[in-house]
Amino acid sequence: MLMLLAGLSFTPLSGAEIYRWVDPQGNVHFESRPRPGAEQVDVRPQVVERDEATREREARTERFFEARRDEQAAAERLAGERQRERRQLCGRLNEELALLNRGGRYFHVDAKGERVYYSEDEVGAARRQLASRISQNCS
Repeated sequence: MLMLLAGLSFTPLSGAEIYRWVDPQGNVHFESRPRPGAEQVDVRPQVVERDEATREREARTERFFEARRDEQAAAERLAGERQRERRQLCGRLNEELALLNRGGRYFHVDAKGERVYYSEDEVGAARRQLASRISQNCS
């Protein structure tokens, strides 16, 4: 029953009644309900036949737009990948800077396997370098 009511509420355009009327100012109006002085307009669906050249132009246009959509999707994927890489780099740089800012003694192991401690100047230079890379890449 509900489907029958829903089906009846959607009348196809070819069966719709359209009325044309002119108001006192001379403006033409179209409505789906009749009114005094309105005339019914016969509405018929228009069938457009396309020749082979037109169909080929439409197909070429569609291929062009499809290629353009593919290019845009690829560019968006690439931009997303670059953004993820940048976030990862920024995260790593910020972690390294936070580690240096915690203080302590920092060292590296030389070729003999011995610890070589960094001076305060070297640690400060590393902090400045990290801060510079963060400001360049993570703003």
